[in-house]
Amino acid sequence: MFVRKKKNRSGTTTVVVVEKRAGRHVYVRSIGSSTLPSEIEEMVRQAEEFIKEEERGRKPEFDFDGEEEKALERDREMAEEVFSSIEHVVMDTPRQLLDRVYDSIGFQSIDDGVFRSLVMARLSFPASKRATVEYLKSHFAEDHNLFRIYRYMDRLNDTMRERIQEVSVRHTMRIHGGKIGVLFYDVTTLYFDSDNPDELRKPGYSKDGKHSNPQIVLGLLVSADGCPLAYSIHEGNRYEGHTMLPVVTDFVRRYRLEDFVIVADSGMMSDANVRDLEANGYQYVIGARIKNMSSQTREWVVSEPTLASALRCLPLDGQKDKRLIVGYSEDRARLEARNREKGLKKLRERYATGTITKSKITQRGYNKFLKVTGNEHITVSIDEDLVAEDKRWDGLKGYVTNADLKNEEAVSAYHQLYNVEQSFRIAKSKLEIRPIFHFNPNRIKAHICICFVALKVYRELGRLLKANNIGLSVDAVLNIAKTIPNVTVNLSGNAFSKTLFLTDRHKQIQPLFEEKFWVSQNCAENKEDT
Repeated sequence: MFVRKKKNRSGTTTVVVVEKRAGRHVYVRSIGSSTLPSEIEEMVRQAEEFIKEEERGRKPEFDFDGEEEKALERDREMAEEVFSSIEHVVMDTPRQLLDRVYDSIGFQSIDDGVFRSLVMARLSFPASKRATVEYLKSHFAEDHNLFRIYRYMDRLNDTMRERIQEVSVRHTMRIHGGKIGVLFYDVTTLYFDSDNPDELRKPGYSKDGKHSNPQIVLGLLVSADGCPLAYSIHEGNRYEGHTMLPVVTDFVRRYRLEDFVIVADSGMMSDANVRDLEANGYQYVIGARIKNMSSQTREWVVSEPTLASALRCLPLDGQKDKRLIVGYSEDRARLEARNREKGLKKLRERYATGTITKSKITQRGYNKFLKVTGNEHITVSIDEDLVAEDKRWDGLKGYVTNADLKNEEAVSAYHQLYNVEQSFRIAKSKLEIRPIFHFNPNRIKAHICICFVALKVYRELGRLLKANNIGLSVDAVLNIAKTIPNVTVNLSGNAFSKTLFLTDRHKQIQPLFEEKFWVSQNCAENKEDT
């Protein structure tokens, strides 16, 4: 390498470092340009220093006996030996992490390697069972036969489900200090890519908008922080309100719960359900259909001043402990007003173009604001009186409870229902629980069982990340883990494996793979349990 001073047309001089490679001069580094001789000389000095540093890095100075060159050659040979001894590189780091979470929950007590592998694959690479087998083979070095997997799912019975729910409940009680506290229940629907219904898979009201597809109804019971506790599977045309009480009753009796509160949306609660809850002595907080209540109660709801910071309370049905709580939110009021205006705008556009007929008008949605007059000559218009009445309810939300809770506590408990909805979103979008490609009832139940455990592991990993102030989501952690290699080297007949945390993002999640992290978590959980 040498320094070159290049004259430019502009009158400046550029100082560059040049090296001859394969008979050609190649620019290595441009130092700078100037017209001042003093600055040019300074740049020449910098270029010479750069050359010295570069050559020192390439070949040590003062190596008169060639010892450093020999040492470098020995290191090169040693590295080559290590590289040539690599048996395999496996990107199974997500499996290492998920295995630790799986075991920390207590699922290691279910000594079933096939089930564990299917859960891990569902978390790492949710896909069909055929694609899962290929993924396990290429990423986890596990060779499973597809038809054996199917036969295994045929044998996965309700006994496994009961054992899994037992582990899940015990773990939840452990991290919650020995009790469950609040139970949240909700349902969703899971559709099938098929046109052939059967006794389990039946068309019904689909929350995914797949009303013509066969489906099943999935009920989920979770704790306050979203920990899955139990699940139930029902026929696709089953009314969701009829699914809750049997699930809750079985759960309460099985685990001998005493001090708990059931929280559910208004869709779960018919009058019969409420009576059954009260007959069983259960405490509850449910969403109230305040527009369907008695005229006296409705007038009380809308006539009182609406204050965002205040909750109002009214005894119900002559019972001392059963009460209606009403709250008001300015944000909710703005949202409801905006949605109503959008709906009314669409209605005006539709009847102005003649696309609404008398036979097509229903009381669903914003059609309830339409007024139809005439027989031969039909006139459709907006009933402004109904619109004005609807505005009176903007921002109001009701809750019915018989629980021994303060009003604020009851409302806060109800708002945590989002944990169930979030679990359903995770199951559908992250774990891809649907559409379901199985048609055999046993395989359908096995698929749901695998996804339930995967959901439990997913939520527990999220809890651990939050508790340890690791500012990453579960998805981000798993995506980073997928880029961390696990290398196995065979030297003199001895195999050595090491997980390589190479980048800053790798090192950000490295604590999750250290033994002391899991020891500290066990200590914390045991302390909470006591």
